[in-house]
Order: sequence, then C-alpha cells, then structure tokens
Amino acid sequence: MTELKKPFFISEVSSNHNCDLDRCIEFIDISSEVGCDAVKFQLFRIDDLFAPEILAKSEEHRKRKEWELPPEYIPQLSKYAHKKNLQFSCTPFYLDAVDYLKPFVDFYKIASYELLWLDLVKKCSNTGLPLVISTGMSTLDEIDNAVAIARESDCRDLTLLHCNSGYPTPISDCNLSAIKTLRDKFNCKVGWSDHTVNPVVLSQAICMWKAEYVEFHLDIEGNGEEYKTGHCWLPDEIKKVISATKILPDINGNGIKKPSSSELIDRDWRADPDDGLRPLKLIRN
Repeated sequence: MTELKKPFFISEVSSNHNCDLDRCIEFIDISSEVGCDAVKFQLFRIDDLFAPEILAKSEEHRKRKEWELPPEYIPQLSKYAHKKNLQFSCTPFYLDAVDYLKPFVDFYKIASYELLWLDLVKKCSNTGLPLVISTGMSTLDEIDNAVAIARESDCRDLTLLHCNSGYPTPISDCNLSAIKTLRDKFNCKVGWSDHTVNPVVLSQAICMWKAEYVEFHLDIEGNGEEYKTGHCWLPDEIKKVISATKILPDINGNGIKKPSSSELIDRDWRADPDDGLRPLKLIRN
C-alpha cells in the first residue's frame, strides 16, 4: 500500500492582490494561517503578455494593466514569506522576469498558457532552481517537448501539475486520472492545479491519485479581481481541506486486522454466543 502524505500546498495569489502591498502581505499571512507550504505571485506586463493586435482591439485586455504586480514589491514579499516559513514563488511571463526573480524565488512556476514557449522553459531551467509546470490544455506531445527542454537545460527538480484551464473547471472535465498518466510517463513529481473550488476534487486528487503538490487560487474576502470568475478559494474553505490532509498518514494504518486500543473496552460488551444477549456472560455479574 502506498503511504499517503500531506501534499505540498501552494496558494496562488494571481491578480487578487489589487496592486496593494499591504494586501499582498495579508495574502502571505493567510497562506501561512491556512497551512500552505508556499505562496505564489505572478509577474507580467500586459504589453509583453498580449500581442499588439489584441491590445489594439480589446479594451478588456488593455484594462488588465491594472492587474500588474509592481516588481518592486517582490523583494519585500519574498523576505516576508520566508519569515512566515513559506517558500516564495512567482510566475515569470517575460524573459527578463526570470533574471529579476532569481534572487528571491525558491522555485519557478510556468503557467499552462506559456507551456509552448520553450525559450521561457529553457531560461527558467538554466537557473538550476526547481521548476513547476502547469499542463492545462496540453497534449502529451506538447508536455514532452517542455520536459525535454527542461531536462536538457539543467532542471534537476521538475514538477508537473495536471490542470484544466477552465475558469472554473467543470467537474466532468477534471480527469484526475491524468495525474497518474503524467507520473508514469515523465517519472517526476506530479500534482493538481485546481480551478474547481471543490473539496471532493482535492480529496480525490490527493487520496486516490497521490498528488504530491496542490496549487489553488486564493482570495481574502471575495474582493480580488479574479474572484468573480468562480475559481478562487476563500481562507475558511481551503483551511478545512488542508487541515484534513494532516491526518492522512494515520488513516490507512498497517492493514493488520485486530481490535484497536479504542475498541478494547467494548469487547466484553458484545453479544454472548450462547444466548445472544449483551454483555458476555463472564462479566454479567
């Protein structure tokens, strides 16, 4: 029997920080309070994220400039996360961001939308830091290309997250068994990047499919930019899930069928085989 262990939980702040440094700090505090192992932000510039043709035509995409995390926040956020005994990570969405983040992050994370951008995979891998890659929307061949580049480029600590990039993800599209597919094919650490906000999904990913990492989107109170999309957990919701995983090592036991210490006191109160009445005759008097 494979021993179940508490997975490594990563809270994804995404764009719910609202460009407020104090709010960013609060996210770190809450991530620590609910039991996370790491907190992750995103570093992007809209002008380097979307093609100019899209920005020229779409006001919605231009307005996302308001979602940008000020780079000058990164050093302080990293230091504070480490003070709270959390690993700190940030997703780079442009190549120069990889260099800027290197002194501050414990691992890099590549988003599903950037999996095809092998130059980014290579640059993150060349740093020698651990790399986590989400695989939403991807085929095995596309993942294979990214993994090959990572391993050719000095990545010695690779984690793949099975992911569905629906925001939120319909339950019927979770396909959690793909966690095993990734583990078997690529022989690396695997996990689940959640967009369902469903505790049963997380439980299955962990207990049935042995997800070693779980990433989830966090908001503080529902006022984050992305909360209305329906894929973000609130602190009380995710805390219950993380707390439950702490008992995983104790649940399965050793498989030996015998009375437990908590049952011994009731053994003599079973029905006596002679007359079917409780308790056993030997203690009735």
